[in-house]
Amino acid sequence: MQLNNNVTEFILLGLAQDPVRKKIVFVTFLIIYLGTLMGNLLIITTIKTSRALGSPMYFFLFHLSLTDTFLSTSIAPRVTVDALLKNATISFSECMIQVFSSHFFGCLEIFILILMAVDRYVAICKPLRYMTIMSHRVLCGVLMAVAWVGSCVHSSAQISLALSLPFCGPNVIDHYFCDLQPLLKLACTDTYVTNLLLVSNSGAICTVSFVMLMFSYVIILHSLRNHSTEGRKKALSTCVSHIIVVILFFGPCIFIYTRPATTFPMDKMIAVFYTVGTPLINPLIYTLRNAEVKNSMRILWSKKLISDDKK
Repeated sequence: MQLNNNVTEFILLGLAQDPVRKKIVFVTFLIIYLGTLMGNLLIITTIKTSRALGSPMYFFLFHLSLTDTFLSTSIAPRVTVDALLKNATISFSECMIQVFSSHFFGCLEIFILILMAVDRYVAICKPLRYMTIMSHRVLCGVLMAVAWVGSCVHSSAQISLALSLPFCGPNVIDHYFCDLQPLLKLACTDTYVTNLLLVSNSGAICTVSFVMLMFSYVIILHSLRNHSTEGRKKALSTCVSHIIVVILFFGPCIFIYTRPATTFPMDKMIAVFYTVGTPLINPLIYTLRNAEVKNSMRILWSKKLISDDKK
């Protein structure tokens, strides 16, 4: 498809044009990315090494942290480097790869959040059958495989839409990463149908998933009235963490992908929330509000200190 286009590369305007503001963007995104890596890798290591975190909930949390790491890596490093350049360019092929990867890991995060909601529903509403229903080795593995396949189908549809667009110039993308919506503005053809397909794909996935998740948590919270005070407190803490993550991730996504092909000045800042903001916040939410994860981290850190002392 690239051979049919006059455009071989795009210019990314980024989040700022002023040199001072670009330096602020560089420092900010560098800190965010390093924090995201440290937080998520800490959770990944803790879950992998701790026997106490062997339940399905932590299996899904492991994959959520892995997905957050990849989602942030697909965008943040390039934004950080581009902030140091006078003119940030990205080749056509690299742009398409970024469209695919950002949508793949973004969609995978949506599916994992749904699986985590299902896990909490079974654990709270059907506690006696929890380990039977949520078989860690069988069902959870199958569910994650389905999530990966579903994400691949979604991102393949997105990249197909992007590759179907003819680009004759100009080639300036008013964004800090390649996404289908800013690319629609550069296409030298009528993009009404393409935008409709975008809304019916990404927009529908975001909206339907958000409604399903919020409805499931309403059911879960309603069922807590039959639990003991201690059980209610623990389950409520976990559910509140999940609800915060869902709102922070889906709010910006729904705003961006469920409207006509029009852009607003705040679009880029709102996109920051779900592309690099949520991957940074997730580890904080799941560690600060989860006693089991914090205890496992303390044990892991204690073992490391003992090991260092022996050396």
